[in-house]
Amino acid sequence: MSMIFKRTKILATLGPNTSNLETIEKLITTGTNGFRLNFSHGDYAERDDQIRWIREAAKNVGKPVAILQDLQGPKIRLGMLNENTSVKKGDEIILDHAAEHNGNVFPVQYNLSDKVKVGEPVYIFDGKIRTTVIDIPSDTAITLRVENDGTLMSKKGINLPDTDFGGDILTPKDLKDIEYGLKQDIDYVALSFVQSPDDIHNLRQILVAGGSEAQIIAKIETKAAIKDDVLEEIVKSTDGIMVARGDLAVEAGAELVPIVQRRLIALCRKHGKLSIVATQMMASMVDSPEPTRAEVSDVANAVIQGADTVMLSDETANGSYPLETVAAMKKVILYTQDNAPVSPLHDEFIAKNMQLDALSTATVTLAEQLKVDAIIAETKSGETAATIAGHRPNLPIISVTSELRAAQQLGLSYANRSYVRPDSAEAGFELAQELHAEGLFGEGSARVIIVSGQQPGVRGTTDTIKVRVLE
Repeated sequence: MSMIFKRTKILATLGPNTSNLETIEKLITTGTNGFRLNFSHGDYAERDDQIRWIREAAKNVGKPVAILQDLQGPKIRLGMLNENTSVKKGDEIILDHAAEHNGNVFPVQYNLSDKVKVGEPVYIFDGKIRTTVIDIPSDTAITLRVENDGTLMSKKGINLPDTDFGGDILTPKDLKDIEYGLKQDIDYVALSFVQSPDDIHNLRQILVAGGSEAQIIAKIETKAAIKDDVLEEIVKSTDGIMVARGDLAVEAGAELVPIVQRRLIALCRKHGKLSIVATQMMASMVDSPEPTRAEVSDVANAVIQGADTVMLSDETANGSYPLETVAAMKKVILYTQDNAPVSPLHDEFIAKNMQLDALSTATVTLAEQLKVDAIIAETKSGETAATIAGHRPNLPIISVTSELRAAQQLGLSYANRSYVRPDSAEAGFELAQELHAEGLFGEGSARVIIVSGQQPGVRGTTDTIKVRVLE
């Protein structure tokens, strides 16, 4: 078999260093399967350009890719300070939503007075400065006691690990950004600082009402989300999760992150949901053309754990070596998948569609026993291909669909390579023949398994497994 491609996918963040058609096209050819648009930065004119460039580049390369809209959420930041300000342990400072910087009074971009409680921790500057709420003097201000020496700077982030936002995680900015996204070619919407399944349900209502086909990615980065009685319910209610390791480390403690990552990937595999591992996967490559050994191990571990996708942030948004980073990540993925099996799933796989799950289980078992060259999945919505991927087969899944949206969303699904073709009774076999003629299965005959339905183009009708030989 000569069809070799990575089963764990790469999601790259666009930024100043990669926001042009030429670089986006190079990122796709180098190995990028999807692009993250970070709505914490930039304006809509910039987004218009990026979306247009992504779709044009994907068409030029002939490869469907996913676009993920990453909402900022209640990412709270300090406002503008007159100057960098040193604080000492024991100092008292005030964060005031209605004030400017003056002495020990610091502006904050979000009104915290009706959210926090006395005694709760407030971490500033990615946890570099730790404080505790000691008073709420007005309806716009909170008073903090500083727990360690440090320096406050403009626009630095604030984390509130024990604060309950009561379902109010969609800010006015998020709602405006969602409205923008409803009119754009967006495949996924990532919801930041999820605390409960209700947050997912609220966003889904907005998307459905707006006619969007985008799927929801829940970003796991709060203490509330990783509670034993909450985490699995979040996974069940969403379409996928992102292990947002940066804020999760600040909010819950860095020592929890590796265990939460393993647990989340396992839960996503159990329930057939997309999993994305994010933050600092190859952070040193922002300034270096080579990754560290620790970063290589980090990516390899995500592959072994069975993650659908690994994500790059600053590495491709602001880094000096975006193409080299994607190439290095792809190299690690390929070597790992060829030399280390995916960790077994100890929990029973649970799919929404029991018939489809049974067919997918039989397909993967049969494919492994017959040592076929690929699984061909005819799918309208992408569910058939995604369910097969949930079983983590050790071979390519070739997905054929008449829906471009499904093909783009499958760009981030494990082991899937998607193609858009008109609905027909022989769409899968015809695509297999086409790929065989191109030499993608090597020389000589090839064997494939085709999963299809008796009603091409009708969702939820997959019911047939066929073994076909290509000459």
